[in-house]
Amino acid sequence: MPKVLVLYYSSYGHIEQMAEAVAEGARGAGAEVDIKRVPETAPQAVVEAAHFKTNSPHPVIEGPDALKAYDAIIVGAPTRFGRMASQMAAFWDTAGGLWATGALHGKVAGAFTSTATQHGGQETTLFSIITNLLHFGLTIVGLDYGHAGQMDISEIVGGAPYGATTVAGGDGSRQPSAKDLDGARYQGRRIAEVAAKLTA
Repeated sequence: MPKVLVLYYSSYGHIEQMAEAVAEGARGAGAEVDIKRVPETAPQAVVEAAHFKTNSPHPVIEGPDALKAYDAIIVGAPTRFGRMASQMAAFWDTAGGLWATGALHGKVAGAFTSTATQHGGQETTLFSIITNLLHFGLTIVGLDYGHAGQMDISEIVGGAPYGATTVAGGDGSRQPSAKDLDGARYQGRRIAEVAAKLTA
């Protein structure tokens, strides 16, 4: 049974919902799953002024060394101008020791994100996460077209071959749709399945 970590940062709860769906999919494939979040790095005044969601059922990760305990790491962060949010980037910036020792080589990983609009940088944000993960030697699993929901054009849908996504709306009022959450579950399951094969 592979051990899977869903590691996320969420300002308004959209990525938190996606993280829970990713974890659900991984558990459905028989994995042991933890959900953790990275620390908030924005000043408290900014957090309050922007009305960030500050209550979460998931603990803050203890630090980069905690990543060594997992067979798969699935990373979720919202976009900030076409790249991953600085809170997630800051966490990986502290993980140089893991990079230097190759501690994460061969583990499985994936990425998921949220943007305000359909063209607000979903794919570039996924690439920014994936680029970091590749530097740490992780094996990437995306969201293949077995999740056919990402090809639907009858409504706004998230999803890209590079990872599960959702569209939050400029004011954050749009919540992840059933198709978006299905994509997250699908990707979580696929990553857990690949991790199980590699750890068998």
